[in-house]
Amino acid sequence: MNFSFRSKRIAGILTIVPANERSFVEDMKNFNFPEARSLKLKQVMGFDKHRVVMPGVCVSDLAVAGLEHLFKNGLLDRDGFDALILVTQSPDHFMPPTSNIIQGRLNLKHDLLCMDINQGCAGFVIGLIQAFMLLEQESVRRVVLINADVLSRKTSPKDRNSYPLVGDAASITIVERDPEDSVIHTSLKMDGTRNEALMIPAGGLRLPSSPETAVLEDVGDNNLRAKDHLRMDGSAVFNFVQIEVPELIENLLAAASVPLEKVDYVLSHQANRFMLEKLADKLKLPRAKMPSNVVEHFGNSSGVTIPMVITFNLAEHLRQNRSQVILASYGVGLTWSAMLLQLGGLKFCEMIEYP
Repeated sequence: MNFSFRSKRIAGILTIVPANERSFVEDMKNFNFPEARSLKLKQVMGFDKHRVVMPGVCVSDLAVAGLEHLFKNGLLDRDGFDALILVTQSPDHFMPPTSNIIQGRLNLKHDLLCMDINQGCAGFVIGLIQAFMLLEQESVRRVVLINADVLSRKTSPKDRNSYPLVGDAASITIVERDPEDSVIHTSLKMDGTRNEALMIPAGGLRLPSSPETAVLEDVGDNNLRAKDHLRMDGSAVFNFVQIEVPELIENLLAAASVPLEKVDYVLSHQANRFMLEKLADKLKLPRAKMPSNVVEHFGNSSGVTIPMVITFNLAEHLRQNRSQVILASYGVGLTWSAMLLQLGGLKFCEMIEYP
């Protein structure tokens, strides 16, 4: 499915990361696995450090801290937006929506559309699509898009295929009308037949959590996890990305009549460094145009990785300049999407720690 939007822009990006940092070397102590093979995994995949929340910290805590930072520093007016979108797969509760909880904790105005979207690694682009559509309404002047997940709380520390790479984080993106006649092109695809490639089997109504679903099981190579934990078929996800994402990006560029050489950066979701380097090679894109250093510093933070690669690598550049970029995201669902837009001249582009 293709979308196009006119006269919309990203005005600012803030990322929020937990102050609590763990290293891959620390995590290895939890794995019943030869150290030499673990270190090889660290080298190839780019695992080094990741940020995880302390017990009890939820998505709304990160989001509220980020918004309070923006209010306090005069970067966003408390009444200066008309919609709040939260994209997460780790909500505070089944109900009410976590976006309403954020609104209530900050005592925001009642004339505010609050919306939760259940999406993961492709959630930044999906959230932007929703924000751009809301801006078609005269009553919506500005949208706050929050991407946030605390999936370390749903990942087994004894599963080296998942735990060393998972990271917790939140991002706040301000989306508004652009006085320039800019054009944004987007492509989005979904395939629910492959939904089991990334899944937390228990905890919903299909399989409620119970003492039985909390039991750790050996799922191969001494990796231990329960049905309450995140399960990822790494090979299936890798093959999916290498096959589907390059074609999606090529079709997006063709629809926009823009050659890849005219794109300054491809800012991609980051599962691991190895996957991104192979993706860049498949696209025949210089690796320097696809930064791949987020996972080694912060972990895979689901839908926050694209805002994080922006604030970590391009903050100063994008405050002063505009660049033509592709945002590429893919993951749970399975879902994959890409967006071509001019990004820059940002009012703010920074990263803060929580607490």
